[in-house]
Parts: sequence; C-alpha cells; structure tokens
Amino acid sequence: MDVLLFTIPVALLLGFVFLMAFLWALKNGQFDDLDGAANRVLLDDDVEDRQDDAGH
Repeated sequence: MDVLLFTIPVALLLGFVFLMAFLWALKNGQFDDLDGAANRVLLDDDVEDRQDDAGH
C-alpha cells in the first residue's frame, strides 16, 4: 500500500506534464496542417527547376 502513495502522485504528475506538452503543441500550430507534408512529398517541384536551368 505504501507504493501506491508514491506511484499515484507520480502518474498524475506525468499525465499533467504530457497534457501541458500536448496543449503547448496545439497552441503553437503543430497539428494545423497534417496533410500538407504528406502531399508535399508527392509534388515534383524539381522538374520546373530543371527546365528553368536548361533555358526553356
């Protein structure tokens, strides 16, 4: 039973810390554009750069 007096406050403290980290990430826009990075990988922007370098 003495272990519970230690582990329950530690678990509550860790939960509070992770909640604050999550709320900080929300406030700073970490979850604003979830699909943008995934779609940006599929775009082929270097084709236009090669054509510009070739003088077309």
